[in-house]
Amino acid sequence: MIKNNKIQQERRKKRVRAKIYGTSEKPRLSVFRSLNHIYAQLINDNEGKTLISASDLELKKDKKTIKKTLAREVGKLIASKAKEKNINQIVFDRSSFKYHGRVKELAEGAREAGLKF
Repeated sequence: MIKNNKIQQERRKKRVRAKIYGTSEKPRLSVFRSLNHIYAQLINDNEGKTLISASDLELKKDKKTIKKTLAREVGKLIASKAKEKNINQIVFDRSSFKYHGRVKELAEGAREAGLKF
């Protein structure tokens, strides 16, 4: 069952990535969500380089902080880092995750901080 889930996850990931491509003017915001943490990267696919990264590990938090709140803060953090490098527009890559919950909160946090996608 686990092997089958991994195969399905990889298929979803490839299906999403087939339609999305990041450039230096409009990098790809890739999101990874584990059980405990959330990570975001701005990637230039032309060069295959990560321009900016952010995660909830960089934030100061209490043990009782809600994961959705942390995800929104990570979105704001990566948007502020992007503004410093004069990046205003991105392409959102949810990877194999549904646009729901923490992934959605991260996207909304990035929009609040001024990124356009």
